[in-house]
Amino acid sequence: MPMSYRLREATLPVLPPGHEAIRVLHFSDLHLTPNRTVEISDIKSFAALEPDLIISTGDFLAHKEAVPVVLDSLKELLNIPGVFVFGSNDYYAPKPKNPFTYLLKDHGRRVLGELLPVEELRSGIVTRGWKDLNHHRATLKIKESVIEFRGTDDAHLERDDYSKVAGPAAECDLAVGVTHAPYLRIIEAMSRDQLDVIFAGHTHGGQVRLPWPGGSKALTTNCDLPNWRARGVSRIAGEPWLNVSAGMGTSPFARIRVASPPEVSLITLESSL
Repeated sequence: MPMSYRLREATLPVLPPGHEAIRVLHFSDLHLTPNRTVEISDIKSFAALEPDLIISTGDFLAHKEAVPVVLDSLKELLNIPGVFVFGSNDYYAPKPKNPFTYLLKDHGRRVLGELLPVEELRSGIVTRGWKDLNHHRATLKIKESVIEFRGTDDAHLERDDYSKVAGPAAECDLAVGVTHAPYLRIIEAMSRDQLDVIFAGHTHGGQVRLPWPGGSKALTTNCDLPNWRARGVSRIAGEPWLNVSAGMGTSPFARIRVASPPEVSLITLESSL
């Protein structure tokens, strides 16, 4: 059955010389509900990409009964080494609101729904072996490369406190930062600690994009990240590489994506020489 998402691929030269390449599956913003059968099938297909490592940047949930759905969808992927953080929609269910407000300047006002069973989700994922990076560090050895990870809780709800994971990386071959919403305060803090790569989600790639020479242009990132960095790999001199996943889903109350199809990233980390 054909899949309804885009596979965005990139290669980053960040491993030490001579190290074997590592395939990283990065997904975000599933926003799952029990009735999203097409998306559930798509998520189950990710395992066929044969990644060596999985990074999820949050917003797994969009419904109070979605935890078993998420865990079933990820069943095969949870057999592969992985790390994760949470987003705002893992804590609170979405509420109906004017979808055009997504395109307006973010003034910090949040429309929050009922509390979701985030601890049940956390337990289900951690029990299967993935590392919880919400204000934690973790180290994994993938092939012969030692990778140190650090992450924050969701910055969109101002739950982030980078000081809990700040400081130089321990001895490792690669230092990776993981966060849901790529607010500049987090990117700048991770840059000061000289991390190599940052993975984030949240933006939905802009969700609504305009036709533009060479492709399309995002109207927003729903945070203070510049619009041109709304999806895919980018880098500013002196900063880590940044990969922003445009995500797989949307709020159940704003199920429209214009020129920003659902996507998952397959990032190959390779030797710098």
